[in-house]
Amino acid sequence: MLKKTITYTDYNGSERTEDFYFNLSKAEVMEMEMSTNGGLAEMITRIVAAQDSPAIIKIFKELVLKAYGEKSPDGKRFVKSDEIATAFSHTEAYSQLFMELATDADAAGKFVNGIVPGDMPKQTPALHPATM
Repeated sequence: MLKKTITYTDYNGSERTEDFYFNLSKAEVMEMEMSTNGGLAEMITRIVAAQDSPAIIKIFKELVLKAYGEKSPDGKRFVKSDEIATAFSHTEAYSQLFMELATDADAAGKFVNGIVPGDMPKQTPALHPATM
């Protein structure tokens, strides 16, 4: 799980600093891998090799929104839904994060490494910054 502290200006003009949480479970990574022809890792490798920036941006947006959730106070659950992801995408915090990931390869790599379970890299190498 990745905790990302983001400082942004909300739509009332107030500066805010908040913690946001991102995580992909092994099951989610496997589902993403298995639901893509040739596998997600292979698709990302092809897109990166072709230097297809629009496709890379689309994948990052999907990863950010799929990984975003709200941690329960007791830490037992990490709640995700389309509504929660959509609400996050409507904030300046999302915009701030997206711009950081789109313009800083190191930040993007750290983000991906932070959301993918620690024992998954060998199974999905194209999701890691060395291949992007």
